[in-house]
Amino acid sequence: MDLRALVDRDIALTERALGKAKIAVPERSHLRKVAEDFVTMARAYYADAKHFRDAGELDKALANVNYAHGWLDAGARLGLFDVGGDDQLFTLSE
Repeated sequence: MDLRALVDRDIALTERALGKAKIAVPERSHLRKVAEDFVTMARAYYADAKHFRDAGELDKALANVNYAHGWLDAGARLGLFDVGGDDQLFTLSE
């Protein structure tokens, strides 16, 4: 798989993951801000990945999309996000 195809695949996977990850922490929990920060970071890195892809900077795009997905994985593993038990898009612990 060439770099462009890898970047496109990872951006599509992360887009699906962003759509699926829902904050599971109650509004009044002290962890709510943590969960919101994780989403903010994931969305920012995802947007940067698309920007770099569109600019032809595929190495930077790949790094950013992997950081984005990493924030989502970490949030899912910590229980900040409800991901419906999806162990295809997320790395869940068992």
